[in-house]
Amino acid sequence: MTAKKSDVWKSVGRRKSSIARVMISSGKGEIKINRRNIDTYFGGRDILKVVTKQPFEVLGIDGQYDVDINVKGGGLSGQAGAIRLGISRGIEKVNPEFRKILKENGFLTRDSRRVERKKPGQPGARKKFQFSKR
Repeated sequence: MTAKKSDVWKSVGRRKSSIARVMISSGKGEIKINRRNIDTYFGGRDILKVVTKQPFEVLGIDGQYDVDINVKGGGLSGQAGAIRLGISRGIEKVNPEFRKILKENGFLTRDSRRVERKKPGQPGARKKFQFSKR
């Protein structure tokens, strides 16, 4: 399946409490997150930029598609994971042959880990107050 200029593929990615709506179209590799450039959005946290671009780099199609992302909720790390899942699902719609490679690298699996709730009588989810024998 070849992409036409007017084609736009939409997908959704989630991680922790972040939700990313991703729109992929043919272009020259521009990534916009909430109408801002990826470098501006993630600032100096280069690892988050790498996580976001992983699906393109693994497939060797870096710079062939423009990505417009609307993300909300959670922190930057959760948002980067949600964006990666959304991009992976979108690329799979662009070309179903990419599914095998994306699946092998774990990009199509939703990371369902969440923050554990705080328990009563404790300062956190697992931490206990210091025990005093006397």
